[in-house]
Amino acid sequence: QIQLVESGGGLVQAGESLRLSCQASGDEFNNYFVGWFRRAPGAERQFVCYISWSGGHIVYEDSVKGRFTVSKDNGKSTVLLLVDRLKSEDTGVYYCAAGTTPTVDFESPSVYEYWGRGTQITVSS
Repeated sequence: QIQLVESGGGLVQAGESLRLSCQASGDEFNNYFVGWFRRAPGAERQFVCYISWSGGHIVYEDSVKGRFTVSKDNGKSTVLLLVDRLKSEDTGVYYCAAGTTPTVDFESPSVYEYWGRGTQITVSS
């Protein structure tokens, strides 16, 4: 099993950028695919993006395409999420999650076995 710790959130103005990091420890990180999710105030958890075990397959939720960039470094056991041109609707707690069982349903939180505690992004307009 692995432990996940997110960092990099903060309070920014609309249009600014942040770099979120998900640091894993424990098991070999290349055994895991990773997803990022976010939860806005009063809303359900929402899929943001997915990156495969090797990093070769990436999927973004439509509203973040072209603004968010995810990458995975198995050697450093980290996943980075660069979030550019932030909008007020990007406000929320951002979670990274990891799973091992092959699936095509990577937008579903249920396929992820391990979760971090999240990092808050607040975007002021």
